[in-house]
Formats: sequence, C-alpha cells, structure tokens
Amino acid sequence: MEISFAGKNVIVTGASRGIGRSIALAFADCGANVSICARGAEALKKTEAELKAKSGKIHAATCDLADAAAVMQYVKDAAAALGGVDVLVNNASGFNDMPGTGSKDDEESWRVSIGVDLMATVRASQAALPFLERNGGSIIHISSIAGQRTSIRLPPYGAVKAALIQYTRNQAARFAAKKIRVNCIAPGSVEFAGGIWGNAKIHNPPLYKSVLDGIPSGRLGRPEEIAGVAVFLASDLASWVTGQTIAVDGGQAL
Repeated sequence: MEISFAGKNVIVTGASRGIGRSIALAFADCGANVSICARGAEALKKTEAELKAKSGKIHAATCDLADAAAVMQYVKDAAAALGGVDVLVNNASGFNDMPGTGSKDDEESWRVSIGVDLMATVRASQAALPFLERNGGSIIHISSIAGQRTSIRLPPYGAVKAALIQYTRNQAARFAAKKIRVNCIAPGSVEFAGGIWGNAKIHNPPLYKSVLDGIPSGRLGRPEEIAGVAVFLASDLASWVTGQTIAVDGGQAL
C-alpha cells in the first residue's frame, strides 16, 4: 500500500541520527514537509541535507530539549516554517545523547531522563496542540520495551519510558474528540553506527551478545523498522488506532 503525506507537516524531535533520523526520512519519502531538531549541530546539518534531497519543505534547528522555553519556541518556529503541524513525533532521549545516563540510580540520571525523555515530550505536545486542533492529526511518542517490564539495569530510563506509555493513554482519551490520535512505539534494542548498541558491539561484546541472545528473531533492530511503524500509525491506515503502545522488538520482550 502506498502511504502519502503530501502537503502534511511533520515534526520529529531528536532526529539528527538513529531512530529519529530514519523517521524523518521516512515521512519525507512519503512527501511530507518535515522539521527536525537535535542538540548536536553537525549531525543535524547532515540529516537536514538528506531531507532536502527529497520533496517538501524542510526545517531544522538546534534545540536543547531539556530547556522548556527552547522546546516551546522550536515547535512554534517549526509550525511557522512548515505551515502548521499535522504530526508530532517525540523521539528525544537523554539516554541516547549521554550513554550511561539513565543506567545509574543517581540524581543526574533521573534529572536528564525526566527532563528530556518525559518533560520535552510533554512540552512539545503542549506547544503543538493548538496547531493539531485545527485539522486533527497524530502524536507519536517513542518509548521503549524497558518501560513495559522490570528494568533493573536502567532504573530512571525504564521509569520515564513507562510514564510515556501512561501519558499516551491519557492524551488519547483527552484528545479523541478533537480528532487527534495519540500512540506510542516501544522499540527493543536497535543498532546503528554510533548508537548505544553499535558501540557496544565494538567495545562491549559480552553485553551485546547477552542482548542478542535474548532476541528470538536472532538480531537487533534497524532504525528503519521503527520508522515504518511510525509512518503507519500517523497514516489513515491507522485512523481508528489511538492510545496504543506497539512493541517493535523482534520478540525481545517475550
């Protein structure tokens, strides 16, 4: 089936690399106007160039997603640049930017996890809501299977990802009458160059192998596989799907 987002405006936070980058590219491939943000300018510029090679309007801005005012301003600027907001994908994670943060049960890990993974999602949703209310639309949160089960190795990360799953249900119930659907994706271990599991494969083979051995499908995921589900959930093919969390993990959570 062909999915078209021609004329639609999509915001993806934390989209300079990995899952966020793949989601942004997937929407652009479907004809969408796309805005992306991230903290690192160099990687952001590379992804912006990739997006500009496709169709549609493209907007990119550096943004510290732990900064409340910066998040709100970014969404407003993105909406102005694109001409509105039809889809918001909240992908940012402090765990991805600072490996180790979220895996320790300390003040800094909790501060970053709550500030980026949770509150940036809340703030971006609030900022996008007036635009989404105009014609309806879709919000997608990127959680993790760590939020669906006991997460001894990642206490703050698992807790905030569980909060996103609950927040998804609450938003879906609140916004259904406004024709705004809210869903969540819970990826398993996804591998890409420079990412946590790409680095673990090189620098911590025992950890990588232990994770790989726990995935029934026999491999780690690819960012493109998360992107495909995001595009589906935002499309008319999922027009009666809201409040759901979809695990995309090759059976890892089983």
